[in-house]
Amino acid sequence: MSTPAGRAPGAWARERERSNLWTLRLMRWIAIRAGRPAARLVLHPITLYFLLVNGRARRASMNYLVRVLARPVRWADAYRHIHHFAATILDRVYFLQERFDAFEVTSTGADPMQASLASGDGVILVGAHLGSFEALRASAQHRGARVAMLMYEENARLINAALAAVAPNVQLHTIALGRPGAMLELRRWLDDGGLAGLLADRTLPGHSRGSAGPPRASSPPPGGGCSEAVAGGHSSRSRTLRLDFLGQPARFSDGPFRLAAMLRRQVVFMAGLYHGANRYELRFAELADFRPQAATGGLDVEQRVQAAMRAYVALLESLCRETPYNWFNFFDFWADDAAVTPAPH
Repeated sequence: MSTPAGRAPGAWARERERSNLWTLRLMRWIAIRAGRPAARLVLHPITLYFLLVNGRARRASMNYLVRVLARPVRWADAYRHIHHFAATILDRVYFLQERFDAFEVTSTGADPMQASLASGDGVILVGAHLGSFEALRASAQHRGARVAMLMYEENARLINAALAAVAPNVQLHTIALGRPGAMLELRRWLDDGGLAGLLADRTLPGHSRGSAGPPRASSPPPGGGCSEAVAGGHSSRSRTLRLDFLGQPARFSDGPFRLAAMLRRQVVFMAGLYHGANRYELRFAELADFRPQAATGGLDVEQRVQAAMRAYVALLESLCRETPYNWFNFFDFWADDAAVTPAPH
């Protein structure tokens, strides 16, 4: 499956969130009227409908599954994949309504992040479209943490509208990037000990591509201000690079890691893995620490940014192999793009 000719960069973002808005409203209606046990039964006809009707999602699912499972895949595999996605959307309704009694949630690898929060340092969480971010956000807020999601302004409006319809009394905080004052708002949020999460497995509009030489990481100016414009949470000097992922190069942005370097923050990988039934596992792993007191290992900022990006991709690949049906990027993730900078070796 290839990207349609003339399609604007990042068009998937607008299409994706509009689709999720409709799906979330449907799931909300079912969840509230039927209850979780009955609503989970309804997931089967919904999954079958999307498997049969949405050829693009089905082909993208099978294209991914053949890579991650390393074997020929059948429609039954794609059915299981889409069913996992539908289950997490249904559970999103209950997490937003703080129905934690319905779930068994465990946590792995959170100690480095908890130590930072205990010392008053905010943390940048970098995730992917892997499992449920809502399980992460709701569980963290339930434990008293302050969580904000970083995203583009248009997507922020769409998501806030959808989530407000599901749970109008829930306090949801988003920082809409790509607008004046966004970086100052983010810096203050982190200075106050908040968590700021973003998903780093997609390239976005306004993101610079290609360069004559290796990109340079910026350093914070005196006084902690931001010296360069940042669009969508990505430094204007950030790049989209091709890194090996499940056997073939794919596009990844180093912007989230340059953002963390610019703000001098710890970067922690996050994923809310769905293990079936009512079981979720919150998985964390430190990717980098750009705080002034952190050890550098003799590497400069540029090298540390690149190391963090490679660690992110390696961990994402490992988790996809461990829990293959948790990957929810239903588009051609490996589509070729000649304008993307090859990763330096």
